[in-house]
Amino acid sequence: MAIEHLGDRMAKLRRAADLTQEGLAGRSGVSVDVIRKLEQHRKHSARLPTLHSLAKGLGVELTALLGDPPGVPSSGEADPPQLVAVRRAIMPPLFAPPVDPAGVERLWLPLLRAELAEGWTLYHSAEFGRLMDVLPGIISDARLLSAVGNPEQKAAGQAALGKALQLGGHLAIRLGKTDLALSALERAYGAAGDSSDPLLAPMVSNSVAWAYQRQARLDDARNLAVHAADGVEREHTDTSEGVRVWGALLMSAATSYARSDDYETANDMMVTAERAADRLTKLPPPVDGKLVSVFSRSSVRIERVRLAVQHERPEEALKLSKGMRLSPDTPPSWRTWLLLDVARAHTDVGDGEGAVKALEALKRVAPGWMRHHTLAVAIVSDLWAGPTRPVGLRKLAEFLGVDQ
Repeated sequence: MAIEHLGDRMAKLRRAADLTQEGLAGRSGVSVDVIRKLEQHRKHSARLPTLHSLAKGLGVELTALLGDPPGVPSSGEADPPQLVAVRRAIMPPLFAPPVDPAGVERLWLPLLRAELAEGWTLYHSAEFGRLMDVLPGIISDARLLSAVGNPEQKAAGQAALGKALQLGGHLAIRLGKTDLALSALERAYGAAGDSSDPLLAPMVSNSVAWAYQRQARLDDARNLAVHAADGVEREHTDTSEGVRVWGALLMSAATSYARSDDYETANDMMVTAERAADRLTKLPPPVDGKLVSVFSRSSVRIERVRLAVQHERPEEALKLSKGMRLSPDTPPSWRTWLLLDVARAHTDVGDGEGAVKALEALKRVAPGWMRHHTLAVAIVSDLWAGPTRPVGLRKLAEFLGVDQ
């Protein structure tokens, strides 16, 4: 599995930000010599403080600089057949033989919703390869159901189509295909407007805001999340579904504020979101929680930990994470991010033993995810290069291939 070199990714982000090497050096405080060596592959890694500074200078999250865990093997050539099938499902050809809807059973809709819920489970488990195998069929079935039946049945089909396309957008973001993601999400938003689900459009808006964040369009992301959150707050916060969608939008807006260096506003919004999560205990649970935004006290606290780490407040991050008890419905992807952020925080305060314990827990929970995540590799490399090597570090270094 080919992993893009840190220097290549940094160069792309630097050019996207319209910065010269000297300009990035000035904004980040990292010497132009280090930047030049990384981009020329004469240097293959950097210490965590340097990576933090480079990400800040580029105006991106650290994960955008280091990369997300790869979803499928990639040689750097043409898209693999799995991804081509996903593209075709999201953006059908201009002409294809028409499908006869005469035999469509309306009983397909409950089955399709169950398949959608399983698709979101695969996504949150980082099973991106398996998800690509099933997603084209889900999108195609949803598109068919959205076109047949009476108006009420069509609206229910549009809701399923919107949710399927939203899932395609999330998958594309994780695969680094942001333009494909926005194409999927624009179609999802259109389906939401014709659907029977009034919360689908704000949920898709949240996904679009995330895509904008990945493109460093922070103002666009923040404005969209705040606008959508205001609409949900006015009309839908009397149900658990509405509170979850509203809270998730608050977290999204807070992330954009934080990345724009307004940590105080971001933190205030996260505290508001945490209070909103308390309201969920007094409301009936969602009918199908897997098809509603991820939002709970656990998810809010996890995001607060992440923002604190990213803004070089490791002590605050560790305080927030101490004694945290995750709710049973916390997706695996959120659990893994928490452990990685806790490891980063321990590393930043010089607590190698604490970092190793968090990384060992991460290895038990998601070994495949950890092996290919460049931030996990960077943390272990940082600890390995340090003056002392905590007990357990060698096994982690061997596992990640950095014990050289």
